Amino acid sequence: MNFSIEYEQEDDGRWLAEVPELPGVLAYGSYVEEAMLKAEALALRVIAERLEQGESRPVPIHFSIATFV
Repeated sequence: MNFSIEYEQEDDGRWLAEVPELPGVLAYGSYVEEAMLKAEALALRVIAERLEQGESRPVPIHFSIATFV
């Protein structure tokens, strides 16, 4: 399964990063790398929770970085 991290800068200067394949997985940061790290960590937590609850089965995962404007 492949996941992408998309990010953009908000009008107030904060960065928002999200994993579109996992609804609700988004995070803010003061700089782009911080937002991306938080989003990736949250995505891994969501995946782990789904596995623990039997909502998903184990599959190889890959993250890639994409930008959107």
